[in-house]
Amino acid sequence: MANIQFAIEGQDAVEATKALLEIPEISGDWQPVGETQRELALATIVAIVGIVGGTIAIAEQIRKWYNEWKKGKSGKKIDKVVIIGAGGKRLLLEGATVEDISKVLEGIR
Repeated sequence: MANIQFAIEGQDAVEATKALLEIPEISGDWQPVGETQRELALATIVAIVGIVGGTIAIAEQIRKWYNEWKKGKSGKKIDKVVIIGAGGKRLLLEGATVEDISKVLEGIR
Protein backbone atom coordinates (compact mmCIF):
# COMPACT_ATOMS: atom_id res chain seq x y z
CA MET A 1 0.00 0.00 0.00
CA ALA A 2 1.37 3.38 -0.99
CA ASN A 3 1.59 6.25 1.44
CA ILE A 4 0.15 9.63 0.50
CA GLN A 5 1.23 12.82 2.22
CA PHE A 6 -0.40 16.21 2.57
CA ALA A 7 1.83 19.23 3.18
CA ILE A 8 -0.34 21.93 4.76
CA GLU A 9 1.00 25.46 5.17
CA GLY A 10 -0.44 28.50 6.89
CA GLN A 11 -1.10 30.16 10.22
CA ASP A 12 -3.74 27.59 11.17
CA ALA A 13 -2.12 24.49 9.65
CA VAL A 14 -2.40 22.48 12.87
CA GLU A 15 -6.14 23.07 13.25
CA ALA A 16 -6.74 22.37 9.56
CA THR A 17 -4.72 19.16 9.81
CA LYS A 18 -6.79 17.94 12.73
CA ALA A 19 -9.96 18.73 10.79
CA LEU A 20 -8.68 16.76 7.77
CA LEU A 21 -8.09 13.70 9.95
CA GLU A 22 -11.62 14.00 11.37
CA ILE A 23 -12.99 12.93 7.99
CA PRO A 24 -14.16 9.41 8.91
CA GLU A 25 -12.92 7.78 5.70
CA ILE A 26 -9.32 8.95 6.17
CA SER A 27 -6.80 7.56 8.62
CA GLY A 28 -3.28 8.78 9.20
CA ASP A 29 -0.81 10.61 11.40
CA TRP A 30 0.69 14.08 11.28
CA GLN A 31 3.60 16.07 12.61
CA PRO A 32 4.45 19.76 12.71
CA VAL A 33 7.23 21.10 10.53
CA GLY A 34 9.62 23.72 11.90
CA GLU A 35 8.00 24.13 15.29
CA THR A 36 10.05 25.75 18.04
CA GLN A 37 9.18 26.45 21.66
CA ARG A 38 8.54 30.12 20.94
CA GLU A 39 6.79 29.72 17.62
CA LEU A 40 3.74 27.76 16.54
CA ALA A 41 4.01 25.39 13.61
CA LEU A 42 3.09 27.06 10.35
CA ALA A 43 3.20 23.80 8.42
CA THR A 44 2.35 20.16 8.95
CA ILE A 45 2.93 16.90 7.12
CA VAL A 46 0.09 14.37 7.16
CA ALA A 47 0.75 10.76 6.21
CA ILE A 48 -2.46 9.12 4.99
CA VAL A 49 -2.18 5.40 5.49
CA GLY A 50 -5.67 4.34 4.58
CA ILE A 51 -8.94 5.43 3.09
CA VAL A 52 -12.32 3.75 3.31
CA GLY A 53 -14.80 4.10 0.48
CA GLY A 54 -14.66 5.39 -3.04
CA THR A 55 -11.93 7.81 -4.02
CA ILE A 56 -14.34 10.21 -5.76
CA ALA A 57 -16.40 10.65 -2.58
CA ILE A 58 -13.28 11.17 -0.48
CA ALA A 59 -11.81 13.55 -3.06
CA GLU A 60 -15.02 15.60 -2.82
CA GLN A 61 -14.66 15.76 0.97
CA ILE A 62 -11.00 16.78 0.68
CA ARG A 63 -11.89 19.50 -1.84
CA LYS A 64 -14.65 20.78 0.47
CA TRP A 65 -12.24 20.74 3.45
CA TYR A 66 -9.65 22.66 1.44
CA ASN A 67 -12.10 25.29 0.22
CA GLU A 68 -13.43 25.92 3.73
CA TRP A 69 -9.94 26.35 5.21
CA LYS A 70 -8.57 28.35 2.29
CA LYS A 71 -11.45 30.82 2.58
CA GLY A 72 -10.99 31.11 6.33
CA LYS A 73 -13.18 28.67 8.26
CA SER A 74 -14.28 30.34 11.50
CA GLY A 75 -11.62 33.01 11.00
CA LYS A 76 -8.85 30.40 10.62
CA LYS A 77 -6.99 30.00 7.36
CA ILE A 78 -4.37 28.00 5.50
CA ASP A 79 -2.18 29.18 2.64
CA LYS A 80 -1.27 26.11 0.62
CA VAL A 81 -1.83 22.35 0.48
CA VAL A 82 0.16 19.94 -1.65
CA ILE A 83 -0.68 16.25 -1.95
CA ILE A 84 2.37 14.05 -2.51
CA GLY A 85 1.29 10.77 -4.06
CA ALA A 86 2.90 7.54 -5.10
CA GLY A 87 6.19 8.03 -6.89
CA GLY A 88 6.52 11.57 -5.55
CA LYS A 89 3.81 13.01 -7.82
CA ARG A 90 2.69 16.37 -6.42
CA LEU A 91 -0.70 18.03 -6.70
CA LEU A 92 -1.31 21.58 -5.53
CA LEU A 93 -4.90 21.75 -4.30
CA GLU A 94 -5.33 25.34 -5.51
CA GLY A 95 -7.34 24.85 -8.70
CA ALA A 96 -7.33 21.04 -8.50
CA THR A 97 -10.51 19.25 -9.48
CA VAL A 98 -12.15 16.36 -7.67
CA GLU A 99 -10.92 14.13 -10.49
CA ASP A 100 -7.33 15.34 -10.02
CA ILE A 101 -7.49 14.56 -6.30
CA SER A 102 -9.10 11.17 -6.95
CA LYS A 103 -6.27 10.15 -9.30
CA VAL A 104 -3.70 10.84 -6.58
CA LEU A 105 -5.77 8.96 -3.99
CA GLU A 106 -5.92 5.90 -6.26
CA GLY A 107 -2.27 5.32 -5.38
CA ILE A 108 -3.16 4.45 -1.78
CA ARG A 109 -5.24 1.42 -2.68
